Amino acid sequence: MRQDFNTLNYNRKAYGITLFVLTLLLFSIFWLGNYPEWIETYYAEGLYPAINAVRNFLIGWLPISLGDLLYLALIAYLVYSVVRFVRLLINKSFNHIPLSIMRLIIGFQIFACAFYLLWGLNYFRPPAAVLLQLPQQEYNLNDLTKITRLLIDSTNATQRAYSQWARINKSEPDYCAVASAAVKKLPDHFKQFKTYRPVAKTSLFTPLLNYMATSGYFNPFTGEAQVNYQMPLVNTPVTACHEMAHQMGFAREDEANFVGFLAARQSTDHLTRYSAYYLAMQEFMRQVRRRDTAEFNQLKKQISQPVKNNLKADRLYWEHYENQISYVTSIFYDNFLKANNQPQGLLTYNRMIYLTMAYYRKYGRL
Repeated sequence: MRQDFNTLNYNRKAYGITLFVLTLLLFSIFWLGNYPEWIETYYAEGLYPAINAVRNFLIGWLPISLGDLLYLALIAYLVYSVVRFVRLLINKSFNHIPLSIMRLIIGFQIFACAFYLLWGLNYFRPPAAVLLQLPQQEYNLNDLTKITRLLIDSTNATQRAYSQWARINKSEPDYCAVASAAVKKLPDHFKQFKTYRPVAKTSLFTPLLNYMATSGYFNPFTGEAQVNYQMPLVNTPVTACHEMAHQMGFAREDEANFVGFLAARQSTDHLTRYSAYYLAMQEFMRQVRRRDTAEFNQLKKQISQPVKNNLKADRLYWEHYENQISYVTSIFYDNFLKANNQPQGLLTYNRMIYLTMAYYRKYGRL
């Protein structure tokens, strides 16, 4: 009995030291977040590319998602921990309960430290507009509608091109592979987009992603870009490019949307180009609707019927899965983004229009 007491006391001291060290490490990580230039020089351009290259080399070739399997194992462990904790309560083993709580806190701290060290520090990089030297200026409604018209025209044109191609070619390519090829071309234009073996995979969690209203996600621990394989096909290429933008180190959602658009729109594949303009057009149309509903209704008339059919199919698809799970996950993710240097939360996705406008101002094309 005395030996058990000493062991318990030793474990408490060991866990206490571990808690202190991990707390100090997390504090240091968030303190570094106040120095974006340091993060850019030593992490985003130094350590992270090496981490990304090693992960893609070791894991990228796997046909299934190792990250999904890792999450399944984590879920199983959490269930086991809850069951074990309940048993301690039932057996009135109150001396062991503090250790169980400390183990849970330590597990969370390890999870958080791994998240930031393996990828999450990219949230604290300087903005993409600074890195890409894009003019950061406000825009008015005329600027917005001008670009929206261009995007509508490009969306209509790329839809027609894809439709003509699809009539001749009855089988679709692997659009995750097509998107990977598009992302590989980005370094030819922007050195900040340099990456090693970018790859996207279909997610084993796709049925759950539907109910979470999620088209894809990035696993920060394994570096895998995951895509919902059941959603309407038009969304697949640009979603894959978006998640691979996270993979190359663009953590903020507006920046990943913008980089994904740039990658997909310069692809030689017809659906991938259509997917890029289809996404950008929707983002701009949403902003026009917020500014001026009358202008929105006028612009909507310029969208071709086949594109409208895709928009309707999209809406019906996600409405079919609409439920309380998607509502709860959206609240969680909104707060997660706000806690990670994106104060607008889910609205950050829509801020890609600022980068797109700045890109057009500088290069005169989309």
